[in-house]
Amino acid sequence: MLFSVFIGCSSRTEKKKKEISVARENYYQEKYRPQYHFSPEFGWMNDPNGMVYYQGEYHLFYQYYPDSTVWGPMHWGHAVSTDLVHWEHLPIALYPDSIGYIFSGSAVVDWKNTSGFGTSENPPLVAVFTYHNMELEKKGRNDTENQGIAYSTDKGRTWIKYKGNPVLLNPGIKDFRDPKVFWNESTRHWNLILSAHDQVKLYSSPNLKDWEYESSFGADAGAHGGVWECPDLFPLKMEGTDQHKWVMIVNINPGGPNGGSGTQYFVGDFDGHQFTPVSKDINWLDWGHDNYAGVTWSDIPEKDGRRLFIGWMSNWNYAQVVPTTIWRSAMTIPREITLKQENGNYKVQLNPVKELLKLRMPNTEINITDLSVSNTKLIRTVPLRLACSEIIIQFQAEDKLSGEFGLILSNRQNELLRIGYSDTDNKLFVDREKAGSNEFSPKFEGLATAPYNIEKYVKFHIYIDVSSIEIFVDNGELVMSETYFMSSEVNKLHIFSDGGNIKAKNVIVRELKSIW
Repeated sequence: MLFSVFIGCSSRTEKKKKEISVARENYYQEKYRPQYHFSPEFGWMNDPNGMVYYQGEYHLFYQYYPDSTVWGPMHWGHAVSTDLVHWEHLPIALYPDSIGYIFSGSAVVDWKNTSGFGTSENPPLVAVFTYHNMELEKKGRNDTENQGIAYSTDKGRTWIKYKGNPVLLNPGIKDFRDPKVFWNESTRHWNLILSAHDQVKLYSSPNLKDWEYESSFGADAGAHGGVWECPDLFPLKMEGTDQHKWVMIVNINPGGPNGGSGTQYFVGDFDGHQFTPVSKDINWLDWGHDNYAGVTWSDIPEKDGRRLFIGWMSNWNYAQVVPTTIWRSAMTIPREITLKQENGNYKVQLNPVKELLKLRMPNTEINITDLSVSNTKLIRTVPLRLACSEIIIQFQAEDKLSGEFGLILSNRQNELLRIGYSDTDNKLFVDREKAGSNEFSPKFEGLATAPYNIEKYVKFHIYIDVSSIEIFVDNGELVMSETYFMSSEVNKLHIFSDGGNIKAKNVIVRELKSIW
């Protein structure tokens, strides 16, 4: 049986409708297609945009080009979810126009109707985004990027661009983009943070239309191996206290911890005008190759209280050439951000959202305890789709180690993905060198490492999808996100140790449901 999917017009095809017919039994079943991560039905996707919660729905907008599987004139694609797990595709929200392409940005609920776009009874959703003018770029101009706004009064289903766009003009900076907006209750104003080449700039406004410059941050802080992009700024309560600190997220490309794209963060104070960091050192939010442009949802209800994050699961080093077919790219699983203080240092942690528990398949759990390993041991399992699964494993060193230990995922072709810890140089690692196809790009590097010290125990919480793996170490102390492209799905799990005895105290493997 066939069915058709229709999308709205792109800037290139204007009124032309695009139809793709897909066999229903093959829907979302293409090779490498994620089964519980968000990915577009077809076309190119990159940064998550405009994430906002309103009337029971989590909105996810994203950088989108429907006419190709490589980057092109940027639109805002759109999907909604009631549970952060299952997603409903909606029509394109924002199209390029005479001012420019629609680059990254954010969205908020204007509860007080400061913009005048709605009413107190029906507050508007307001999107703040970057206009990128390609004609000016071709002329070598620096003022190619300016900020515009649009609004919706029907729960985000249709959007009207403000006639006074752009609302924030470029001061002459080549990279001037990715506005993230939030209401600051202490100043009774809106604040906006955006990237300005190798730093961020902060602005304030009473109404989302008229913006005043406040300050800059970052020229002498953090990593500077590339352009700063997609910033975020929000208060976060420290675990176990009533104290709050402000967390600033800054994405950078290139210059990530393992090459290409990466995400760093700072912890400090913000008075509505200036951000003051506790430390200017480099802190990475994710040490893997494939978590970029991540930001957080706006307007999560106070009774929920979480700060929720999602990122683009790719890397600009190779994003446009990975071997997928009618679509390119996926998002990470949604994650909760928490903050703790330890030995005078502030540490951001990421963990999978609790809503993912509903993906666990009944009667598919494997549970093994106190498994001693001194070489390599195959975990023989009951029938279970390992390529769509969750693994929790806690390792305990039985004696002094002098090598590596961890787990190996492999398939029928003996392609393998290695995840583990090196006691020799105190590093966690993910090695995808032999995990299938990598000839599509010399920059698709195999090994990702992260400095980490363990004493006796280490716990891995792992989410495996058809072509990705996300590893949360010791309840979010460290995270690594990686994509890979095996010839066939992983179906074997080994535990290994090549430098001494290791005990897998607990091994839990659960199959997860597809969301499609």
